[in-house]
Amino acid sequence: MAAYYSGEAGQQPRQPGGESGHALVVRLSHLDRSMLPLVGGKAANLGELITAGLPVPDGFCLTTEAYKEATATVHDGVLRQLGDLQKALQGKASQATELAAMAGRAREAIRGAPVPPNITEAVEQAYLALGQETPVAVRSSATAEDLPFASFAGQQDTYLNIIGTDAVLEAVRNCWASLWTDRAVAYRAALGIAPPEVALAVVIQRMVDAAAAGVMFTANPLTGRRREAVIDAAPGLGEAVVSGAVNPDHFVVDTATKRVLERKLGDKRVAIRTRPGAVERKPTACRAGQTPPALATDRHWSSQPWACRPSGTSERRRTRSGPSTPPVRSG
Repeated sequence: MAAYYSGEAGQQPRQPGGESGHALVVRLSHLDRSMLPLVGGKAANLGELITAGLPVPDGFCLTTEAYKEATATVHDGVLRQLGDLQKALQGKASQATELAAMAGRAREAIRGAPVPPNITEAVEQAYLALGQETPVAVRSSATAEDLPFASFAGQQDTYLNIIGTDAVLEAVRNCWASLWTDRAVAYRAALGIAPPEVALAVVIQRMVDAAAAGVMFTANPLTGRRREAVIDAAPGLGEAVVSGAVNPDHFVVDTATKRVLERKLGDKRVAIRTRPGAVERKPTACRAGQTPPALATDRHWSSQPWACRPSGTSERRRTRSGPSTPPVRSG
């Protein structure tokens, strides 16, 4: 069963005769962390951020039901062989090398498999509801990410500034294949997570051409202090920060007083900017300590009260303001 948009971005998706657990497409505003098996960690957390009142760009999630349907023959073939091989090689020195070869076959098989017509139709309807030729970010959302005992950050693919249904579907297929990168397969094997236990949803969100972006922790990850937010930011899209392409500006802010406790400027020598249908790295004229900060920090904190909320059970303590979320720069 598929959940479809009815054509208006603000309307509820129509679910023809099915339950949400079997939906192919679900709006981000309908998600929460209880839906992790259906939508993966990233999408579930975006739903939580929307519920908490944060300004998350509109979009939808192509669920794990779509992934399972599209890759059924691969699961019955090469992925089953990968699971058998993982069991046989458990604890052996050659495990990573032999698993990598099988993982490569899995990626090729998924990229070569056609997207079923019902999934194509669901993506087309949901994408057109965002606006024809709307630039979007296409983001992997795995079921085995943001877990209490494991962190899979950066192990699956994201594609930025994608325009048009065909390009979106191609990015979706590449996201599906990225569930089986050598790094991700080796990491899951080390944790004893078997291949049949994982699946991938895909988030499709309106793209924001950010003036500056980065990562914000609403609790200090080094000290655990809940009244301190930590921001790493740089000009352009947040991908430059999360990929390690730049030394970003670093800020620590007291969320109660909105006072900047620590300010360390990075060199920010590269910015990732949008171009039609893609993004590109561009050199900047920045040098450490010689240019203005990426964020007008004091102004930002006074104009973005959501950033100063105490961390609580209703919102995640880590917020990424990156390629597909609003720029954290005000003004």
